[in-house]
Amino acid sequence: MSLAVVDSRPTLLDRLALAFGKRPRLLTESARRELLIRGLPATATVLATSSRRGKGGYQFAVRVRLPDGQSCDTRVWQRMRSQDLAWMQPGDEVDCRVDPGHRERVALFVAEPVARSGSRAAAKILRDGRRAEATVLAITPTACDFAGRGDPVMRLDLEMRAFDVPKSWRVRLIQPVPLAAVGRIALGTRVTAAFFAIDRGESVAIDFAAI
Repeated sequence: MSLAVVDSRPTLLDRLALAFGKRPRLLTESARRELLIRGLPATATVLATSSRRGKGGYQFAVRVRLPDGQSCDTRVWQRMRSQDLAWMQPGDEVDCRVDPGHRERVALFVAEPVARSGSRAAAKILRDGRRAEATVLAITPTACDFAGRGDPVMRLDLEMRAFDVPKSWRVRLIQPVPLAAVGRIALGTRVTAAFFAIDRGESVAIDFAAI
């Protein structure tokens, strides 16, 4: 089925369709694994999401875009890891696999942290994440564009503190650091950060613009 690509922002109709439309069947783990192995690679924009009280899993209204340029709207009911839900809010783009014989049958998944560590992911964390203060414990250059056109990639070991978390925790980030911020970061420097979860750094972003 081919539909014209339209504005991906969720509308009231999107939310109503998720709440009152024909409910999809829960995608079993075996069916999800089969789709992940044999399905067509695609991307999906989340239009709306909700949980099924007492039923387990989550429902997602999504707009699926296939590599051939076709798109369609569908709904998916599947179980997800709680740490992935922060990356599956309305307006977010996630990866998926589509049944070649039934293109409205979709398995959603969130790319691993290394794959989602780019500027778009950092911007989302800074926009939607919880605030924290990070103290620089170590700085190690790992890569550099010797032509001087790109930002150096650095490994940053940080101690994180947040007002609503009783204890501090440590993370390690490996990411490009803007040239303007490199000279301002040293051992002991305190920087503004944001995070989704207390982890090893997968959901942490530094606000380099505030340094």
